[in-house]
Amino acid sequence: MSEMLEGLSVLLLEDEFLIAMDVEQSCRDHGADTVVIARTVEEAEQALAATRFDGAIVDLMLAGTSTLPFAADLASRAVPFIFASGYSDSQELARAFPGVPVVTKPYAGDDLIQALAMACGRHSGADA
Repeated sequence: MSEMLEGLSVLLLEDEFLIAMDVEQSCRDHGADTVVIARTVEEAEQALAATRFDGAIVDLMLAGTSTLPFAADLASRAVPFIFASGYSDSQELARAFPGVPVVTKPYAGDDLIQALAMACGRHSGADA
């Protein structure tokens, strides 16, 4: 299995339990040391205050609430992150967060892992 995330500590902000468990396992399968799941922005803020993360996966909407303010906090702390979203309109997102990848749900193959690896400065396994 690929080691694209080898040694990384990842924050996952996702409110859908099954998706969170699947993404956590995928991150671990690709070498992540730590994956912390937060189901609310408050949990994510607490985790961010307590732990230094190498990268984050941020669901764009949690129970109808935007996570953009939390994403801005990540950006201000220079924590690389990607958006995961079931919503496909990303023009506003691209303006607010230029260069931040948006991976749409449902995820295809390792798209999410590759996007996170690249955001964290890792090369994708496809280049090898």
